[in-house]
Amino acid sequence: MGKLLKKFLTPVDMRQGKEWKSLLLFTLPIIFSYLLQQVYSISDAAICGQTLSADEVAGVNDVSPLMFLFLQFAFGCTAGFSVISSGRFGNGDEAGVRKSFAAQIILSAVISVAITVIALATLHPLLLWLNVTPTNESVYNAAYGYCFIIFSGIFAQMFYNFICSLLRSLGDSFTPLAFLFLSTLLNIGLDFLFIVAFGWGVKGAAAATVAAQFLSTVACFVYTFVKYKNLRLGKEDFKEVYKDFKSHIAQGIPLGLQFSVLAIGIIVMQSELVRFDLLPDGTMAAGNPAQNGYGAACKLGNLLMCPMNALGAGVVSFTAQNYGAGNYDRIKRGVIQGTIIMFIMYLILAGTGLLLTVNGAYQYIFLSADKVTEKSIYFGNNYAYVAISSYFLLGLLFVWRSAAQGIEKPVFTVIVGITELAARILICLFLPSAVNGGPVDAYASWGAYFSLCIADSAAWFGSALVLTYPFVKYILKQNYVKK
Repeated sequence: MGKLLKKFLTPVDMRQGKEWKSLLLFTLPIIFSYLLQQVYSISDAAICGQTLSADEVAGVNDVSPLMFLFLQFAFGCTAGFSVISSGRFGNGDEAGVRKSFAAQIILSAVISVAITVIALATLHPLLLWLNVTPTNESVYNAAYGYCFIIFSGIFAQMFYNFICSLLRSLGDSFTPLAFLFLSTLLNIGLDFLFIVAFGWGVKGAAAATVAAQFLSTVACFVYTFVKYKNLRLGKEDFKEVYKDFKSHIAQGIPLGLQFSVLAIGIIVMQSELVRFDLLPDGTMAAGNPAQNGYGAACKLGNLLMCPMNALGAGVVSFTAQNYGAGNYDRIKRGVIQGTIIMFIMYLILAGTGLLLTVNGAYQYIFLSADKVTEKSIYFGNNYAYVAISSYFLLGLLFVWRSAAQGIEKPVFTVIVGITELAARILICLFLPSAVNGGPVDAYASWGAYFSLCIADSAAWFGSALVLTYPFVKYILKQNYVKK
């Protein structure tokens, strides 16, 4: 047990050892990190779902794609930046790693300010786009208040993702896990304090999240400078740092845009989903079963996809380190083995997910018993069946996209984002109404809802198809010329 713990505490040099072992050893702490992040979200959802009204819960569920739009752009940028530091680490360039660190501090600060301003300025029109309007006052107020506080704290999310991505690029996936565990405990404790004790409602849930992230970010930076002496920055590391901006932006912005473009598709899907709760007079159906059932199913899906998503994060660092070291055969073997690991994960996760749909069991995690109805289970389970059956496509997307990112081919992340966006928009805007034989509302047919549910699967299929090209050309055939 002690030896295993020591292995987790020691940064993984993914240029050595058996590929699948290095990948798994590095990925396991990331899996736990991603699961903890879901506990983060689940704690908010569970406490809100048990203590707030159905309208307030619907408001929080409705804004998930908006938060994805901005927060995942920040996450994508920092993940892309880390490819540069990981490649330099693989090449044994410690000074270059510090230069990358300095560049990322400046870029993260600028980007977080820009995202915050844009997010707050566009919050109202984006809510209208989601069909969350002041007509349904309680839903709108909950959505607006929650988002406003989360968006005001984007800098904490940005810098937390940045320092975690940097540490993972050096092979340390355990430290981010440790501080995320601290952040999760803080978040749960502050949730109870702000929501239950202080009665701040959804604003309390948002404030707890931002406060916990900020405190853990500060602690993680301090720990990093104490533990890693080679990362302590001096004036020389900031000299002419602007020369490093271009390479970091070339890797970070495309991945950030890919996540944001993906979010736009999800927003379109969410806006059409809300229609299944709208009565002909424009008011919401009692209990918001479509929004709450679908929202609970999405949270289940986010939980299930964590291991495959974490594997993708591991593949980025694995390929980037070995690309920097010129170990192209090792990249090929590692990505193939990573794909096999993904399929094994899929079988386990799909079985688990289907078991949790029995009698809508997962909905009792995210909603109080009075909000779980036959209709909410109908909407939630129908989406879950379609999504879970096609998660292997999502797994391919995670692994192959990460491999392309790690070998510095960010253009494919942009193409993938456009593919996902096009698939979701075309299906969501046209197929449900066509199947229903007219505009969708609370009385729409099962076929109309099913046609909305397949939008995700179609997007994943198209993306996996696009990624087949770089997987074959660069990974399998090793047909790339290194810069």
